[in-house]
Amino acid sequence: MRLTVIGTGYVGAVHAACMADIGHEVLGVDVDAERTAALAAGRPPFFEPALGGTLQRVVDSGRLRFTTSTAEACRFADTHFVCVGTPQLPGSGAADLRHVEAVVDGLAAHLADAGDQPDQPVLVVGKSTVPVGTADMLARRLGRAADVAWNPEFLREGCAVQDTLRPERIVAGVRTPTAEARLREIYAPLTAAGAPFIVTDPATAELVKLASNSFLATKVSFINAMAEICDATGADVLTLAEAMGADSRIGPRFLAPGLGFGGSCLPKDIRAFTARAEELGLGESVAFLRQVDEINTRQRRRTVELAERLVGGSFADRGVAVLGAAFKPRSDDVRDSPALAVAEAVRRRGAEVRVHDPEAVDNARAAYPALQFALDVNKTCEQADIVLHLTEWPQYRDLDPAALATVVRTPVIVDARHSLDPQAWRAAGWTLRAPGRPRLGGN
Repeated sequence: MRLTVIGTGYVGAVHAACMADIGHEVLGVDVDAERTAALAAGRPPFFEPALGGTLQRVVDSGRLRFTTSTAEACRFADTHFVCVGTPQLPGSGAADLRHVEAVVDGLAAHLADAGDQPDQPVLVVGKSTVPVGTADMLARRLGRAADVAWNPEFLREGCAVQDTLRPERIVAGVRTPTAEARLREIYAPLTAAGAPFIVTDPATAELVKLASNSFLATKVSFINAMAEICDATGADVLTLAEAMGADSRIGPRFLAPGLGFGGSCLPKDIRAFTARAEELGLGESVAFLRQVDEINTRQRRRTVELAERLVGGSFADRGVAVLGAAFKPRSDDVRDSPALAVAEAVRRRGAEVRVHDPEAVDNARAAYPALQFALDVNKTCEQADIVLHLTEWPQYRDLDPAALATVVRTPVIVDARHSLDPQAWRAAGWTLRAPGRPRLGGN
């Protein structure tokens, strides 16, 4: 089939490449000519494992190309996936739908020029994360020009290609049998391989993404709240999480204590969900999400305070090495990065901060120009009074603590991500602390 993907940011670029990889002819559309030129040359504008090879393969095959023209998109295909961003509005936290609306209005103008009887019905498929009710609003804007469906994405950064090609579920929020049939045809190679295909209405499909992310965020904040209790009582949060996760009703996934969640999805989505519920007069139904958000943000402050105690009560004239800048490993995304929030807070308290990350240094430097950055772990840790392990890259787990002890001024480390081996680091002479594990050392 022929289809377009409008918006070639993280979601759109991955979706376009993967749809071409399963055999469709795809036209990626974006207003950013520099971005489309890079993608057309097979160069992803961000780091995502497996995307580079997939993109180059489908571009070389001719199944994927790119344009900045909405008119060309309307001539190319009758199915248009909308993948533009829905950033958070300042103040309210609600989703900013201007980019989605602009895409739909642009499509409507060109579809109207095509007349009332296209070869087959035009289908606009939303993948952007939006407030419930958005599909209805867009359908009113489009009128008779096109049908509207919603097909939310469930990508994990670092695993996005795998999540697209081997999804745990495909959710199709449709209004008509024609829209359902079209989406079933598009995703036939994936459903043939076993992917569940869940058909519902657009409002439910919109809600699935927000509800899922809110639930995952709640699990993360819950176990971090338990880490606070563990610090106060002498209990161990990792053993607690293991025992809780062994219950099949709970499960171990997302019961990972530490610095909390960040990135472009969970924080934004729970705030937008809360704002939309309040608009509907149902703020009390999701009021707990504000506490989820506050607990998550509090982990950053608690990490800063723990590190400050470990350097004697003040960061003034202290050297601090930060391992990690991306909000999670296998990504160069620094949006709402807990690691960088901690690094900047420490800098503001008077420390000299150097940050290392295997992939995200350029993005981090652009977002936090006052921080110092290094491309080598040893250089980052040179003469440091404390090391803060804030993003769980495998490279950090594999560090030699004895060798690193010869580089720092004081062998003290905070493992805010619980991925280092405490015994190995302590055997090498390090003081290692981790949130929720007070028995590793006193305050």
